[in-house]
Amino acid sequence: MRCRRCRSPEIVIELRRHNAAFCRDCFLHHCREQVRRTIEDFEMFHAGERIIVAVSGGKDSLGLWDLLLDLDYDADGLYLGLGIGDYSSASATTTRAFAQRRGAKLVEIDLPGDHGFDIPTAAAVTRRVPCSACGLSKRHLFNAAAQQGGYAVLATGHNLDDEAAVLFGNVLRWEREYLGRQLPVLAATPGFVRKVKPLVRLGEREMAAYCILTGIDYIVEECPNAVGNKHLGYKEALNAIEEQSPGAKNAFYFGFLARASPLFRDDAAIRDELESCSSCGSPTTGDVCAFCKLVTRVANPAPAGEVGG
Repeated sequence: MRCRRCRSPEIVIELRRHNAAFCRDCFLHHCREQVRRTIEDFEMFHAGERIIVAVSGGKDSLGLWDLLLDLDYDADGLYLGLGIGDYSSASATTTRAFAQRRGAKLVEIDLPGDHGFDIPTAAAVTRRVPCSACGLSKRHLFNAAAQQGGYAVLATGHNLDDEAAVLFGNVLRWEREYLGRQLPVLAATPGFVRKVKPLVRLGEREMAAYCILTGIDYIVEECPNAVGNKHLGYKEALNAIEEQSPGAKNAFYFGFLARASPLFRDDAAIRDELESCSSCGSPTTGDVCAFCKLVTRVANPAPAGEVGG
């Protein structure tokens, strides 16, 4: 077997869905080209626009930040400390080390220090799974930080495996609103910056290999709160299909974008009718946004024995 691009016999990775193998340099070229092509095909952003990348210390977000810097985009990092014990401490250390190594700017938000609660506490008070409070906090604080920092774009490290798994779950339940918004680009609207996912043509295995080959140290462990997350089950199911039919995830996701996604656009939430939160000013459907309600609820927990809503 030889490298598809340069014909070198020194292969470092085989990608069955591409029916190709690559040497180190050609694989790194492949990753950069997949990201460059995705950015251009979906018109995610242009040279000169300021980008902030949500980074967690994992392979996907750090790999994305590295790729954007190598492609000469003006990209800073955004780290949110969630207060999840040793996991958050290790994530912060890893992210700061990467930023220092690349000489890149890292914006940090500390959920416990800045907003008075951590994710385990929020989960206990609301009696909901930790991922619920975590997702709500990330969506609100990432968007707020991007706006306050004057960034045009918020980029996240969702890869092909992530998007295919989310799509699988949304199709199983026919979540029409979510299907209408499952796009590589969500355009900016009043109160919301543009959101993009430049890694949708690269899978988890490719991103892990990219980080290893470029010497990026990343957090290998999954978040301890992710245990039992149904999307992990969807990923396992899709992995089994991919093993038997290489390219199935890519065909599923990009087939949806090309053929089915437009059918659900009208079901997506209409953000033009949102009001401003009376507490923080963020767009909301009511008087107070969901994040500010969460902050208030954690600060004033219901008495023991009272059922949470």
